[in-house]
Amino acid sequence: MSNLKHTGEKRRVTDPAAFGRVAVLLGGRSSEREISLKTGHAVHAALMRRGIDAHLVDPAQVSLPELAHGHYDRAFNALHGPGGEDGTMQGALEWLAIPYTGSGVLGSALCMDKLRTKQLAEAYGIGTPPWIRLDSAASLQAAVQRLGLPMIVKPASQGSSVGMTRVADASDLPAAWRAAGALDPVVIAERWITGAEYTVGVLQGEALPSIRIETPRAFYDYQAKYFADDTRYHCPAGLSQAAEQALRGLALQAFAMAGAEGWGRVDFMMGEDARPLLLEINTIPGMTDHSLVPMAARAAGVDFDELCWRILETSLIRERAR
Repeated sequence: MSNLKHTGEKRRVTDPAAFGRVAVLLGGRSSEREISLKTGHAVHAALMRRGIDAHLVDPAQVSLPELAHGHYDRAFNALHGPGGEDGTMQGALEWLAIPYTGSGVLGSALCMDKLRTKQLAEAYGIGTPPWIRLDSAASLQAAVQRLGLPMIVKPASQGSSVGMTRVADASDLPAAWRAAGALDPVVIAERWITGAEYTVGVLQGEALPSIRIETPRAFYDYQAKYFADDTRYHCPAGLSQAAEQALRGLALQAFAMAGAEGWGRVDFMMGEDARPLLLEINTIPGMTDHSLVPMAARAAGVDFDELCWRILETSLIRERAR
């Protein structure tokens, strides 16, 4: 894995027994339940192929006391969205003293909140598309004046592009605001950036090769992410060596800024000026047949089963810290 940049601590194991009994958390009750089930089943199968004692656990069907009494040595968190990716489950696992994969309570909560991620990025000097919070009828008019059209409207706490709307006409803005507000009371609007979308996976403190995403849709929405066959992925992304290294470095900087740990994905838009603008940080990206982190890992010589193993290793660091 010599083409990855190492920046943090990691602990490697070779014996599957070192992981003990593993709960693969999947499903849950968020709007991303469908994708979480796909991710969890794929991860569970990979861990089983590697000889790990892995068990499927759906928090929508299993209570926390039942999870506590399951005698699990650690958890692979494959829950997407609120309730699983926002620090809630991380806090419960901390309370139960069950080590888990990925980011902790703070990093998970921050990264799930797009508004505070953007505020933090601005404080750190990391570029992000111009934005405004939509919280009143007056703010809708201010958004048009400040951001122009088209713009993108999104709830602050959803993933997988759930609740997002591209608004090209000001008359459509109230409906987009209401649609996003039905999922989260905090809604933001961003200036529409015309350019290429890039994503950089992070694994055990290292940046994976970037991926450039192309979709014929208005934007990289839920269908384009998980089901469409006309979405195109370019890995290598076609950047110069210097630009590639700069993008990976920026991804690691943003990841660390938000307190994210272990593994995840950082998404960017790059406009005509070729300046990367941070869109969001994903602490539990999808692990489906359409997912980006497995694709980037393959480009770095890491197959899906090995990727799942290395993600599970991130729980060992948390165990040692405990």
